[in-house]
Amino acid sequence: YFTREQMQEYDRIIALADEVICLSERYYKGCMHARNRFMVDNSNYCICYMTETTGGTAYTVGYAKQQGLHVINIADQFNY
Repeated sequence: YFTREQMQEYDRIIALADEVICLSERYYKGCMHARNRFMVDNSNYCICYMTETTGGTAYTVGYAKQQGLHVINIADQFNY
């Protein structure tokens, strides 16, 4: 459901990337969870913008902490 402009921007970013890893050619229930786990499992740091204590971002940040990643929440730089 992306606009033409959004698709062009996506293509531009992909063309600039050093590497592209595609975990699935199609959307499926749970694909964002699989993507987030893959990113955590293949990272040394977790840089996030988290303002809520529940939801997908909070779950992923919790998983990152469990895996021993250093977490940097840039939302902490702002007053909420």
